[in-house]
Amino acid sequence: MKVIFTGGGTGGHVYPIIAIVRELKTAYYNKIIEGKKKKKLEIFYIGPKEDLALTLLRQEGINIKKILAGKVRRYFGIRAFLQNLIDPFKMLIGIFQSCFYLFLLAPDLVFSKGGYGSFPIVFAARILRIPVFIHESDKVLGLASKTLKKHAAEIFVSFSKTENIDKSKMILVGNPIRKQLLESSTEEAKRLLNITSERPVILFTGGSQGAQRINNLVSNILSQLIDKFEIIHQTGLKNFEQIRKESEALLEKEAKSYYHPIAYLDEITLKNAYRISDLVVSRAGSSSIFEIAAFKKPSILIPLPGSAQDHQVKNAYTYAKNRAAIVIEEGNLTPHFFLATVRNIIDDSKVYERMENGAEHFSRIKAGEIIANYIVEYLTQ
Repeated sequence: MKVIFTGGGTGGHVYPIIAIVRELKTAYYNKIIEGKKKKKLEIFYIGPKEDLALTLLRQEGINIKKILAGKVRRYFGIRAFLQNLIDPFKMLIGIFQSCFYLFLLAPDLVFSKGGYGSFPIVFAARILRIPVFIHESDKVLGLASKTLKKHAAEIFVSFSKTENIDKSKMILVGNPIRKQLLESSTEEAKRLLNITSERPVILFTGGSQGAQRINNLVSNILSQLIDKFEIIHQTGLKNFEQIRKESEALLEKEAKSYYHPIAYLDEITLKNAYRISDLVVSRAGSSSIFEIAAFKKPSILIPLPGSAQDHQVKNAYTYAKNRAAIVIEEGNLTPHFFLATVRNIIDDSKVYERMENGAEHFSRIKAGEIIANYIVEYLTQ
């Protein structure tokens, strides 16, 4: 049995794939135990060259094939204009590459997480009549998935009433998270992250690459934050050294023990950061939202403005309807308003408990398991 995964290449696409792959291996092994084995399970990923994504996938033992993929840029500028002229040719080459790999591998199923990197594979699978399953992370269907949705056998979604999808194909499961993230303890988190436990802990994260706007916010109000809170700050690899040096110059010696800048949150660090935090401040990517919900943490979401089809804004407000989060769009992100919002959440026990309950109600920690079982049933029927 061969399953090919594909996606855009960012953490938001790759982490759910990893969650599904781990569950898929377990589910398929259980079928072997039941005596319903047909063939050895082989898992591949075909997508664009994204160093972090491919490294994470290789660590899971996934076979990787790289292709070219073009991206439609919705913003203006000479560089974007020139790239939009070139990328259709890259996309065409990617389709030919995909056809070659699919013909060579002869998979039983293609599973797409969407994103620009998935388009060549799904289009080639359509040509070769290979069944396709799609998972949409966001509230609104992405452009690649939207273009090819009618060719999908099933479409799994994270949010109810996801836009632009035929309801007859839609299966609500949530966004798959790695269950291993939940295997952490407060004591382990304190030790690993050097948390003092003297103050409430706030985790600032901008996704796998960091977020400049969130970094700027933390830098501008760091002294005020440190007066009352302990801070875990995921900066992104590119900005880490600059932010670390700035904090060294800004903070008094006794205050430095309450500030913990981290370039990148790997799986172990991430699960402990979530576990020890009292409040999470984050962008509104679907993976982040569902991880925060799984830990039942109150959150402040700062959606990325201008994200494709405004999906982060739609994700954020959909999640906030469960009273699990406060949304602050960048236009309203002033230091005074942000600090007042933080204090209101932390200081008001009723508000805090309501947000915890809202997060728990929204969470769907079995999404990956449900999708994996669905795939196995399809492969072994």
